[in-house]
Amino acid sequence: MNSELQVLDIGVISLYFLAVFSIALFFYFRRNKSNNGQSEDYFLGGKNLAWWAIGASLFASNIGSEHLIGLAGAGAKGDFPAAQFEILASLILLLLGWVFVPFYMKSGVYTMPEFLEKRYNSWARSYLTWVSIVAYVITKISVTIAAGGIVFTALLGIDFWTGAILIVLITGVYTILGGLKVVVYTDFLQMLVLLGGSIAITLYGLGELGGWGELVSKTESSYLSLWRSADDTSFPWTGVLLGAPILGVWYWCTDQFIVQRVLSAKNIDEGRKGTIFGAFLKLLPLFLFVIPGVIAFVLSNGPDAKIHFPMENGVINYDAALPILTMQLLPAGLKGLVIAGLLAALMSSLSSVFNSCSTLITMDLYKKWRPQTDDKALVRFGQKSTAFLVLLGLAWIPLMNLIEGGLFQKLQSIQAYISPPIAAVFLVGIFNKKITSKAAKYALLTGAFVGTARLILELIKENLSGFLYDFAQINFLHFAFLLFLICVAILFLFSTKKEAVGKELSEITYSKGHFIWKENFTNLILSALVILGVISLWIVFV
Repeated sequence: MNSELQVLDIGVISLYFLAVFSIALFFYFRRNKSNNGQSEDYFLGGKNLAWWAIGASLFASNIGSEHLIGLAGAGAKGDFPAAQFEILASLILLLLGWVFVPFYMKSGVYTMPEFLEKRYNSWARSYLTWVSIVAYVITKISVTIAAGGIVFTALLGIDFWTGAILIVLITGVYTILGGLKVVVYTDFLQMLVLLGGSIAITLYGLGELGGWGELVSKTESSYLSLWRSADDTSFPWTGVLLGAPILGVWYWCTDQFIVQRVLSAKNIDEGRKGTIFGAFLKLLPLFLFVIPGVIAFVLSNGPDAKIHFPMENGVINYDAALPILTMQLLPAGLKGLVIAGLLAALMSSLSSVFNSCSTLITMDLYKKWRPQTDDKALVRFGQKSTAFLVLLGLAWIPLMNLIEGGLFQKLQSIQAYISPPIAAVFLVGIFNKKITSKAAKYALLTGAFVGTARLILELIKENLSGFLYDFAQINFLHFAFLLFLICVAILFLFSTKKEAVGKELSEITYSKGHFIWKENFTNLILSALVILGVISLWIVFV
């Protein structure tokens, strides 16, 4: 099979870029004409987005480098349980829609730090703002840029750094043009392209193998299992059930990157429907990304191997599974569609984090510093605020190699050090109005200290011994669960009656007979189907 791009492939990719920039220009001129650049439109899409756009954006924004490169790489090297993060996401999106959405939308906030200020105090807001920005740099931005470089190198033969810079510039242009509304509607287009390309490569790969039965017969039983022993170094089942949900609650329910899409909904019902739609979509990555990685592994084995993984320093680079499968297996046209899907996923993820970062910097830092700033100035500042973050992301990429595991595990492990205290403060704070701002401060600071210590120790663990080495060796999912328990204990321990609890908390904390469970029958049935889908996957891939 010809591994070079054909005219048809280039045509498909060109049509994709044309469609993306057409959407961006349409909303750019429409926004400037209709509302004179209002900040609500730029940062929250005018708060009138429909459920299907929100659900598609939740999926497309999330499907970034860790999925395209990392999940396929995990499947290729035998880390099939990495798909558990995607499966659990379906359940946690239901939690977002049923539990968190009403509180967030009733509060009328732009950002998650702003909500934390309403629940606790201004210190909590400042803390979450800075932690979120730093987290975006060392996880989302840097890893996505790195994946963009990998994709450009593997698919187009472009130098890594040139590819990384190109993906930043292309995405930055259309994000700056239109704000969240452009991001969301381009996400919908990108979701369609991504699904089309991913389905094509999965079906074509299975066809090349001779069907699903051949895939199963040519792999060990453990290769297609979602469950590993409790002492597994990467994905123990105890960590999956206890630690992974902590990361999920932080990411899907408290992170600006995700929640900003729900805040743009017309109302609570529309936001909830969007999360349910997103939950259905999150059942797909197992088949769209992990399975192709397994297919690539099988096709690379034996004397008649149809694809070949590249070697880096004598080690097989499994993170190249999907790009290599695309270039060495697919025919013209389909190859272009898959490449467009890969680029779509990277760009949707990066555009979302750019917009989220600019929202945090503008609304939680700049506006607090200069509260009298008008809407036009806020939008202009938001448009300019991503450049420095991009530079920091590029600078962080070389350090990613110091953290163990493939691309997907690298991202998840870093998140395990950041997420537990934030998840604890949000989750416990919403369900218990007696939790005080002082307790939240102590929990956040303790969590930050312990998490940072763990990250530093992991980077230098080869030089450690004794307790410090053992501490650095704790599985990242087990560590996330333990840190979460520590933070929850601190929240209750330091929540004394000495600190008054304001009456304004009634709208943003749970109470008996609260509105969060009031819903129509259709949404209940759809949510039940999502849960049934999760259980089915757990049983089939036991």
